[in-house]
Amino acid sequence: MRKRFESQLKLGQTAIEDVDIPANSRDELPPVLSALKWIFIETNIRDQILDLLETKICGDKQVTGRRGMDLWHVFCLGIVRLSLDCNYDRLEYLVHYDILLRQIMGLGTDFGGMFGKCFHHRTISDNVSLIDEDVLAEVNTILLKSGRPLFQSRVGEPLAVKVDTYVLESNVHFPTDLNLLWDSCRKCTRLLRDLYDNNDIKGWRKWRDWEKKIKGQMRLCHRINKGGGANKQERLESAVKKYLELAYDLEAKANKCIEELKDTFLFVRDYVRLLEAERFQDMLIKHIDLIDRRLLKGEQIPHDEKIFSLFEPHTEWVNKGKLYPSVELGHKLLVATDQYGLILDYKVMEQTVDGKETLPLVDRLLKRYGEGNIGSISFDKGFSEQENRELLELYIPNVAMPKRGKLSLKDEEREGTKKFKNLRSQHNAIESDINCLEHHGLNRCPDKGLNGFKRYAGLGVLAYNLHKIGNCLLAKKNQIKKAA
Repeated sequence: MRKRFESQLKLGQTAIEDVDIPANSRDELPPVLSALKWIFIETNIRDQILDLLETKICGDKQVTGRRGMDLWHVFCLGIVRLSLDCNYDRLEYLVHYDILLRQIMGLGTDFGGMFGKCFHHRTISDNVSLIDEDVLAEVNTILLKSGRPLFQSRVGEPLAVKVDTYVLESNVHFPTDLNLLWDSCRKCTRLLRDLYDNNDIKGWRKWRDWEKKIKGQMRLCHRINKGGGANKQERLESAVKKYLELAYDLEAKANKCIEELKDTFLFVRDYVRLLEAERFQDMLIKHIDLIDRRLLKGEQIPHDEKIFSLFEPHTEWVNKGKLYPSVELGHKLLVATDQYGLILDYKVMEQTVDGKETLPLVDRLLKRYGEGNIGSISFDKGFSEQENRELLELYIPNVAMPKRGKLSLKDEEREGTKKFKNLRSQHNAIESDINCLEHHGLNRCPDKGLNGFKRYAGLGVLAYNLHKIGNCLLAKKNQIKKAA
């Protein structure tokens, strides 16, 4: 059973509407808390957001039973985590001892007293992970429709959209065939050791010795490969052959143990670990084959056969042509901002290029804001496609999409207009927005899995927009005080 929020105040508790947010603080938390307070006061916005969360989290569950975390608490904690780019341990500390945060969440300020409420970091993590990307996208749309009028100087001001991509990195180490094989060996060894210990079976007494030998040989291969000296190729082949021999022996032992465990009665938890051990055994076989083909047989491995992380297999190898970093591991994040820096739309891109996302993005924006409400849209050269540009010009008055390569006379005339140059100049502001987005946690994603990656991106965009709205609200509060 879950409540939306606790409407009954307790002794000594401050109503959320009466919480005083410091307007002159330079910390990143007060603007977000100000925006959360604004959402709670604007009942229309609050009810729409809580309706979405209730449908997703509660679904068809019974309304009886032990009470779970309130929906308002789940929403606040998910936003605050990304606003401060903190982990769940720090979030647990803040929700217990930060008075302003507790007041905005509708909690008493006396954590250890009669009405204190505890939030374990595991409880916070499990509840926040119940939200998905689709819900967050809808919540962002609701906030923008109500929040954009706070920035507008006049009613009906058209949107000036800027579009760009950057790489949101996965939380992985740099992959090589050698260290990915070591990862496979290490996980097989430790999972099977735990399974044998849990079921009182002997057979992995020397697991540390296995790991020591394999890791030492992997490091030797890396040193030879990076270094120089006489007979480098011969020394490398000799070290790799020994490394593969150790991996072959471990794979044979792992296969024998897995077959033995399949004939043993296992609890559900152990059975899940056995399935995981089988997956890492498959990865062990795969990378033995890749190393043999690449380093011993001299083959060029096709890109489609490569895996860049055993723990985050969705990770992509992204090369955006930059000097530093030359390669990034993760996914491209497509963002579209307006003239006030608010993110109107976003998408985690999977195995696609920038130009393929142009029309779907504009289609979403036109459906959301209407055909006549987008005054201009600008891109960088990565999105350049003549067919897309000509189609966009039918619906949007001003389209700035610079052409790649040598310009024809017609293109020079088009890109030489004053309006085009102004849009190109204004387009650079999105780089500042992306930098700010990275400071709100969207630089490297610590969450696991592709769904966790997308949820993390959605929460980061939402936290960024709320930070912008909160700053606007606090600025207006300061103006009122000065006028008074």
